[in-house]
Amino acid sequence: MTTTTTSIGGGGEDRVLATAQQIVKSLNTPKEVREDMLLIFSSFDNRLSNITDLINGEDSKAENDRFEAAEKVIFRWESNSEAHRNSVPWEESPDESGEYLSAVDEILTLMEGLSVRSDNELVDRAENALQIAMTRLEDEFRHILIRNTVPLDSERLYGSIRRVSLSFASNDGEIDEEFESFGEEDRDAGRFHERGGSLGDTDVDLIHPDAVVELKEIAERMIRSGYEKECIQVYSSVRRDALDECLVILGVEKLSIEEVQKIEWKSLDEKMKKWIQAVKIGVRVLLTGERRLCDQIFEGTDETREICFNETAKGCIMQLLNFGQAVAIGRRSPEKLFRILDMYDAMADVLPDLQQMVTDEYVVIEARGVLDELGDAAKGTFAEFENAVQSEASKKPMLSGEIHPLTRYVMNYVRLLVDYSHTLNSLLDTGEEELQRLQGLPNDDLGIESMSPIGHRLLLLISNLESNLEEKSRVYEDGAMQCVFLMNNILYIVQKVKDSEIRKLLGDQWVRKRRGQVRQYATGYLRAAWSKALSCLKDEGIGGSTSNASKMALKERFKNFNANFEEIYRIQTAWKVPDAQLREELRISISEKVIPAYRSFMGRFGSQLESGRHAGKYIKYTADDLEGYVLDLFEGTPGVLHHLRRKST
Repeated sequence: MTTTTTSIGGGGEDRVLATAQQIVKSLNTPKEVREDMLLIFSSFDNRLSNITDLINGEDSKAENDRFEAAEKVIFRWESNSEAHRNSVPWEESPDESGEYLSAVDEILTLMEGLSVRSDNELVDRAENALQIAMTRLEDEFRHILIRNTVPLDSERLYGSIRRVSLSFASNDGEIDEEFESFGEEDRDAGRFHERGGSLGDTDVDLIHPDAVVELKEIAERMIRSGYEKECIQVYSSVRRDALDECLVILGVEKLSIEEVQKIEWKSLDEKMKKWIQAVKIGVRVLLTGERRLCDQIFEGTDETREICFNETAKGCIMQLLNFGQAVAIGRRSPEKLFRILDMYDAMADVLPDLQQMVTDEYVVIEARGVLDELGDAAKGTFAEFENAVQSEASKKPMLSGEIHPLTRYVMNYVRLLVDYSHTLNSLLDTGEEELQRLQGLPNDDLGIESMSPIGHRLLLLISNLESNLEEKSRVYEDGAMQCVFLMNNILYIVQKVKDSEIRKLLGDQWVRKRRGQVRQYATGYLRAAWSKALSCLKDEGIGGSTSNASKMALKERFKNFNANFEEIYRIQTAWKVPDAQLREELRISISEKVIPAYRSFMGRFGSQLESGRHAGKYIKYTADDLEGYVLDLFEGTPGVLHHLRRKST
């Protein structure tokens, strides 16, 4: 069917166009549907062919109106930007900020349509307005981040770390000096190795929650406008500075490897403790909070979110890792081992969380590397300690024969090492050299095959200590004092093992064997100290029976016994046996061996001298006197016998 056209004059054509246009508008349909309907109308009557241009022209005018309104908002804020910034913050003027964001949305929507029609003048104006808006939003984004950063409450976080205090004296200097620093007594009660505990569940806001919404809205507009790079740069810069400030609050300084290695031990120990706390808080609180913040602000833009977090966290993480590496490659000395193990444990504890959060492979590899280096440092330091114990060659004798500083140091050290058994078992291994040394030990049925790696190493370490003490005992010319020295030291070792978790590692058989050694040394002491005095109380060589024994020989015997006893008293009252039970057992053993022999000798021969002149010159003491004097032995205070007989009570 052919479409016909009726010419009815210009006025009639305008009325047709107006009527068609009114019909389409009244349907209130989307622009695309209206255009399709007009195309259908124009196919019926060529007088309607110009109606599309009319509609488009009207739409263009509406778009221009909306653009100019949006542009006006942008320029109004731009002209008053300083006044706005100095009066009411963006997040505290929701009506104005909402109007501004709507204007940005309008321009972005219009630009999407303008790019198709390529209206150069309007495109230029839109781009200019958008650039001004992005500069403004970038500025506001930065200020909102800064204004709403929540200061780190370090006291609350420190309070959430459960600390375990372990006794150990840490001293700077060579190992010989450290041994000497223990002096004459244990100082466990006054000095501590504070082992950092675990961090409980701690959730903190790094940015005030209300501001997060504002930041998210701005970030969405900047990313949509193609200003993603600027958004990332602002965010990571501000938050990186905030994390740096948090590390300062936690006591972590920016130090080079060279600077760390020049720090003296006492100060370094404090920095290591702060580092351990900072690692736990840094990963479990700060970085976890940063991860959550990035997820909220950059929701729906996975790549931007990852870049922002990695760029923000990298500086903080690398600062912590650099200090850890500096400690790991520093000079190895025994006093550092426990702190290095604490650092290793802290790093191993947070590494899974770090690997889950950080997608920057370089940072993750560096973190694993520092953990490995700390592990190597712990193993190397433990080996240094083993070598130091084995080779410590001080020849200065303990004047009172008591516990050597080496023994105190090593056993207090070992007692603390057991608390790290789990870590050390994962780090240490029993190599060929250790196996050969273990096989060379006396067969004490210790169940070496079933021992853990740390059990093997402690067994070897204490064996080295015992060998060293055996060597040191030879410094004493007096065989009795050698035995007292070894008794004191072996018993101290046994007590430290028995009263701690070391016993579980070495076993009850080891304890029984060492107790037997103490008894052997006690027997050796009695033989070395009292054999000469007891030989004076024997019947041989007196020259006859009880009734006709030589008075001259008896006088010589009593004189020699008195001299020997007085010499023993003078010397051995200065000796010290710190353990009260051992001291009492020794005195009882002496009394059981000496007093009956003296009482028997006195009973058989004393009457022959007591009836003569100057009897008191030879028979100075009763058996009860001697028993009383024995109680003065091993007190560590030199005594002198007065040549007066004690009255028996």
